[in-house]
Amino acid sequence: MEIGIDSFAAILPDPTTGKLPSATERMVELIEEVVVADRVGLDVFGIGEHHRGEFLDSAPTVILAAAAARTGRIRLTSAVTVLSAADPVRVFQEFATLDLISKGRAEVVVGRGSFVEAYPLFGLDTRDYDDLFAEKLDLFLKLGEATNIRWEGRFRPALRGQSVFPRPHQAQLPVWIGVGGSPQSFARAGALGLPLTVAIIGGTFERFRPLVDLYREAGLRAGHGPEKLKVGVHAMGFVGETSAAAKDAFFPGWAHLTTKIGRERGWSPPTRRQFEGMTGPEGAFLVGDPKTVAAKILQASETLGGVSRITFQMSTASLDTAAMKRSIELLGTEVAPIIREAR
Repeated sequence: MEIGIDSFAAILPDPTTGKLPSATERMVELIEEVVVADRVGLDVFGIGEHHRGEFLDSAPTVILAAAAARTGRIRLTSAVTVLSAADPVRVFQEFATLDLISKGRAEVVVGRGSFVEAYPLFGLDTRDYDDLFAEKLDLFLKLGEATNIRWEGRFRPALRGQSVFPRPHQAQLPVWIGVGGSPQSFARAGALGLPLTVAIIGGTFERFRPLVDLYREAGLRAGHGPEKLKVGVHAMGFVGETSAAAKDAFFPGWAHLTTKIGRERGWSPPTRRQFEGMTGPEGAFLVGDPKTVAAKILQASETLGGVSRITFQMSTASLDTAAMKRSIELLGTEVAPIIREAR
């Protein structure tokens, strides 16, 4: 099982003063986090894509390219690229360039996005939410297969055999499908035979087992072998020297962002009691000391019928930069070895 980190480059106000840190300093710290992850042997680092004031990740390939120049082994990916709101040709060019810079360490996770700000920003109608993704995914996959293609759709000018450059360092740029809770999304990924990244940011892992089964069943029906039907999990996570320290480092930022986003979506404000439940044995948060987190990862994999990759979304602890770096070190030096030995 691969172990990694996903970051949304969150920029959070100081809980005491309410002041935001410098965006420049936060970006410097983010690149340092990728460097630490590379040094301690983690497998993958992903950068999300949002178009909101709380996050600095509106141009993820730029961040990933900066990280590529500072690292030598870790795979670099998006988490996720909002393909529905982008030009697939440009996305392909950007990630192919990243692959050249990183000498073959680039991947891309594509999805529709759980936030919709990108759609009006780029002049798109959310009523076309699913159709946009289906069409643009079709084009994006064809771009990976040939330099010159002929293609026509509703949402982008047709391609009449134009050349698309550069080509990636890898023979095939790895493409994962990022999904939330839509059964249609799981079935589509399976039918295409593409690896799946499931965002499980609340509830329980068990609740997603029927959807993961649907993905695998759709893939097998379409003639794809089990080796192609890889499942990755994106989960809220943080590792501390003790479980109490991990929770205390993670909770303030999580509560701040959840309260703000929840206010927009009509949710009740989160409580520490709810948070403790999510970090407990049945909850989907991977927050605690190394042994606790490792045991929970292994249990999650068993619950979901086998997981190929787990990535930790730990951006909400970004206020405490020392704790963030130490968490990454613990994940690579203490959690990952337990998982690898168990597999």
